[in-house]
Amino acid sequence: MHILLIVLLVVVFAYSITLVLLNNSEVAVNLLFANLVPMNLGLVLVASIFLGVLIGILLALLMFRVLQNKWEISRLKKEVRTVQAQLTEANIKLAQMTEKQAEPTVVSEEPTTLINQQNP
Repeated sequence: MHILLIVLLVVVFAYSITLVLLNNSEVAVNLLFANLVPMNLGLVLVASIFLGVLIGILLALLMFRVLQNKWEISRLKKEVRTVQAQLTEANIKLAQMTEKQAEPTVVSEEPTTLINQQNP
């Protein structure tokens, strides 16, 4: 069924293109910077549609690439903030551990003596 639909669409598209190209009216094409020789109206229409679609696709790809880069940059900035927060937290823990190790241990200067107690 899908193949039949695709074939039908191709036939209708080809028929419409043929009708446009067989239109024999000549038009003078006046561009901003030049005047072209008179051309077939169908050819001018098909060429302008093709160029418009091609330029639109290229611009859409370019814009998608720009948006993709912006998304990547924002994701990386978020990751940098997370890693910086983890680094700050690790530095605080390291400072706390060094403070604990740097505390002087109090050593008693009294000699330890063993007292032998014997039961009477």
